[in-house]
Amino acid sequence: MEIKEKGEYKYIDEGQGEVLLLLHGLFGALSNWGAVIEKFSATKRIVIPLLPIYEMPLRQAGLEGLTKYVEGFVAEMNLTDMVVMGNSLGGHIGLMYTLANPEKVKGLVLTGSSGLFENSMGGSYPKRGDYDYIKERVGYTFYDPNTVGDEYVNEIFETLKSIPKSLRIVAIAKSAQRNNMAHDIVNIKVPTLLIWGLNDTITPPVVAHEFNKLIPNTTLRFIDKCCHAPMMERPEEFNVVLEEFLTAQP
Repeated sequence: MEIKEKGEYKYIDEGQGEVLLLLHGLFGALSNWGAVIEKFSATKRIVIPLLPIYEMPLRQAGLEGLTKYVEGFVAEMNLTDMVVMGNSLGGHIGLMYTLANPEKVKGLVLTGSSGLFENSMGGSYPKRGDYDYIKERVGYTFYDPNTVGDEYVNEIFETLKSIPKSLRIVAIAKSAQRNNMAHDIVNIKVPTLLIWGLNDTITPPVVAHEFNKLIPNTTLRFIDKCCHAPMMERPEEFNVVLEEFLTAQP
């Protein structure tokens, strides 16, 4: 995956065709979507902005600031007729972007999305300087804690050593917990796919059912033995469900 730069934006832009705009979560990275890129870049244009979670001004560190960043990125890249896909915090941003820019979005895919309820991963998270604790909390994101290796844990551990970065993470997490979208998402008109881990402990299955009830035009699919990041933990099953959804869209 080649990371490109344009102005203030860093991103991946692979393939040609219908645009899939992918949004990662709070501790996510561009690599989280590797299996989606591998599967769909032959027929789709896959665009993934690196969200400025650790660098944005602290006073802007929240959902509104991140949504404005995505709006600026989409304008800079001149994207339209997109399927917007988001995991965890990325799903929350996707919801906000879709509601604010309905003319740009033709479909929405949410997986482990915040926006209604999110278990805050233990309350005191992030806890800086305690490697075993960080490793435990990262493992909590996956049905099989061995899904990600030590390199991923080390990256988060090193990130959390930085007090400014930790402050931004806490501010963004609190922004997400405050922003309940139950009254807003009833206004989403585009076809929406919910791909959920049946064993998700952060946004449990009941959250998926609530999204399914509130968003008018939804398809809900669960993946067994899977937690909060299905595209990483069960990539083959995830891609099968995603392909069915994309094929069904006009």
